[in-house]
Amino acid sequence: MSLSLTRGSVWTRAATLALLALGVEYARVLAGRVPGLAIASLMGGGLALCLLAAGRHPSELGLGRDRLPARLLGGLALGGVLLLPALARWGGGPLLPPELAVAAVAVSVGEEVAFRGALFAALDEAGGPLLALLGSAALWTAAHALSHPVKFLPAVAAAGLLLGTWRWVCRDLLGPILGHVIADLAL
Repeated sequence: MSLSLTRGSVWTRAATLALLALGVEYARVLAGRVPGLAIASLMGGGLALCLLAAGRHPSELGLGRDRLPARLLGGLALGGVLLLPALARWGGGPLLPPELAVAAVAVSVGEEVAFRGALFAALDEAGGPLLALLGSAALWTAAHALSHPVKFLPAVAAAGLLLGTWRWVCRDLLGPILGHVIADLAL
C-alpha cells in the first residue's frame, strides 16, 4: 500500500510541477505584453521557474562539477546545432541590447532548470526516462505556444527533444542550459 501512495505522490509532484511551470510561463507572457514590463517579466519568470527546483539535490537536476569541461563543450555544441536554422536565414541583424540579453539569459536558465531539471527529474521518477524526455519536451513546447506562432512550434519541439536527449543520455543539465542561452541570445 505504501508503494502505491508513494507512486501517487510522485505523479502528483510531476503534475504539480507541470502546471506550475506552464502557469509561470503564461503569467510571464501576459506580463510581457504590458508596456514597459517585458524585461521585468523575463527576469521574474526566469527566477520563478528556477524556484520550481527548490528542494531537489543538484545531482537530481543534472547539475554538478564532474566532467565540467566536457559538459561545457557539449553545451557549446548544442547551442551551435540550435543555431543552424537561424544562421541559414540570418541577415546580419543587430544583437540584443544588454538589458534584454540579461533577461534572455535569465529566462533561458529558468526554463531549463524548470523543464529539463525539476520536471524532467519528477517525470523520470514517475514513469522513467522516456516519459521524462517526451513529457518535458511536450510541456516546454506548450509553454512556447503561448508566445510563438504555430509554425515555429515544430522547431521548439525539436529543440526540446534535442536538449532533453542530452539531459537523459548525459545526465547533465549544464549542456542544455548553455545551448539554450546561446540560442536565445542569437535568435
